[in-house]
Amino acid sequence: MARKKVVPEYGTIMKRGVQYYRTRMQNADGKWISLYAQTPEELYDKSVEMKRSIEDEIFRKNNPTVAEYCEKWLKMRSASVRENTLSGYERTIRKYIIGAIGDMYMDEVTTDDLRLLLVPISKQSASLYSKMNMLIKCVFYSAEESKIISYNPAASLSAKGGTPKQEKKALTDEQVKILLDTIRGLPPYVFVMIGLYAGLRREEILALRWDCVFLDGDTPYISVRRAWRSVNNRPVISTELKTPAAKRDIPIPGKLVECLKEAKEKSKSEYVISDRNGNALAESQFVRVWKYIAVRSTEERCYYTYVNGQKIKHVVKPKLGEHQPNNPKLVYTMDFQVTPHQLRHTYITNLIYASADPKTVQYLAGHENSKVTMDIYAKVKYNKPAQLHGVINRAIDTSKKD
Repeated sequence: MARKKVVPEYGTIMKRGVQYYRTRMQNADGKWISLYAQTPEELYDKSVEMKRSIEDEIFRKNNPTVAEYCEKWLKMRSASVRENTLSGYERTIRKYIIGAIGDMYMDEVTTDDLRLLLVPISKQSASLYSKMNMLIKCVFYSAEESKIISYNPAASLSAKGGTPKQEKKALTDEQVKILLDTIRGLPPYVFVMIGLYAGLRREEILALRWDCVFLDGDTPYISVRRAWRSVNNRPVISTELKTPAAKRDIPIPGKLVECLKEAKEKSKSEYVISDRNGNALAESQFVRVWKYIAVRSTEERCYYTYVNGQKIKHVVKPKLGEHQPNNPKLVYTMDFQVTPHQLRHTYITNLIYASADPKTVQYLAGHENSKVTMDIYAKVKYNKPAQLHGVINRAIDTSKKD
C-alpha cells in the first residue's frame, strides 16, 4: 500500500492579487532561497525536487570529479598567469587529464591511475612529460590543501620521463646562404632575415610594427615592445611580453637594414609581417607562409589517397636539385630542415662565436634567466675538443709553475 504524502502547512503571500504558498530553503552555498506555488501540493513537490538538487550540489561540491576540479583550478590560476600560458595549461589538461580520467571523482583517483595516465605521455617529448607531471601535481596538491582529498596520489610521481629532445643546432653559414637564396622574393624572406639577424622570437616578429623599427639613425635598431599570440586562429597583439627581459632594443646589421628599408617601401601595413589586407597573420596564415620553406627541402613526406574506400599511404623522397613533379618551378634546394626557432638559435650562436660576453647575449636574446643563456653559451663555446685543447694546456702549464 502506497504511503500517503504528508504535505506540511505553508505560509502564504499575496502577489499581484494572487495568493501563493511559500517556503524557504538554504542552497549549497548557505544562502536562503524562496519557493512559491499556488497549491500546497505543488509547493511540496517543488521543495522535494529542490532539496534533492541541493543535496546533489553539496555532494558534488565536496566530492568534485577530476574534470570539475580541473576547471576550478584553471579559474584560480587565471589570476596569476599570463593568458597564453593559461591557454596552454587548458589545452594540455583537457586533452591528457580530463580526456583520460575526467569522469572520476577526485577522491577515487589513485597513484596507479595517474601512472597509467602518464604511460602514453612517456613516449612523447620530455618537455610534455615534465609539463604534464607539473600540472597533475599542482591540481592534486591544490585539492589536498582545500581538503577535497585526504590523500594525494600525485605525491610520489617521478618527474623523469619522456623522450629527450634533440639538441638544437644552429644553421651553418652555408645553410644560411642556401636558405636565403632559396626564399629570396618569397613571403617568408623578411621573417627569416629578422630571425637570423635580430634574433626575435616568432611571437615578437609577428607582432612587430614599423613604429618599432628605426632604420635612419646612426645605429639602426628594433625595439621589442609587443607580442603575438593566436586565439581561435585569430591574431591577438598585446604589450604583454614573454618576460620583462623580452623588452629590449636590438641594434641590427646593414644587411637587415637594407632588407627592412626595401620591405617598408612596399608595405601598406603598420605591421612588418602582414597578410594582403595589412593585418597581423593568423596561425594558419603563418603555417602557409612557412610552407614556402618546408616544401623546398629534401625532407621525406607522406600523403594519402583513397581507392575504393581504402586509405593508401604514399611516401615521397625528394632529391637535391630535382624539380617538384606538379610544380616544375619549385626546386628542392635544401638538404636540411629549418624551424622558426632555429633562426633565433643561429643568431645567439653567432653572437657567442663572435666572442660576445654572456651578459650581452642574455640582453640581446631577451633571456630573463641567465641559466638559459649560459647553457647555450657553454654548449656552443666549450663542446669541441679542438677549442678546449689550448685551455687545458694553459691550465696545466700554470699549475706546474705553482
